[in-house]
Amino acid sequence: MTMVEREITGADGPYWKGLAQGQLQLPRCRRCRAWHWPAVFRCGHCGAWDIDWAPVRAEGEIYSWTRTHHGFAGTEGIGVPYVSVVVSLPHAGGRRLLGLLAGSDSGLRVGAWVRGRIATTRVGAVDVPALHWSMVDGAAG
Repeated sequence: MTMVEREITGADGPYWKGLAQGQLQLPRCRRCRAWHWPAVFRCGHCGAWDIDWAPVRAEGEIYSWTRTHHGFAGTEGIGVPYVSVVVSLPHAGGRRLLGLLAGSDSGLRVGAWVRGRIATTRVGAVDVPALHWSMVDGAAG
């Protein structure tokens, strides 16, 4: 995976670093065990400052999706049309992540089960680590 090296800061820095290393991880409060996304420095549930980054399975169900037919500046590397999906992750308290649908969109619907893989998406001249989701046949795992 080639990615332009740059400093990653902010509460979501570990997310991007994890993706760049081939791992999906999300923040979870060490005290109350609540999952968070977007990333936080402090738990909004119990107020603790003890946030861990835990590995999460990249699978879940489509919460929402949209098909884009118009290319936007910086997204020429994606090609059109493309489908963006918001996926609810049951193994992370239902936190939702955005990504691109890869492969066939047969059976595409809200509630469909998908599995993600970490890939890159070219944005302008930069390869950005991203989740690419694929439809899964059968019932939810």
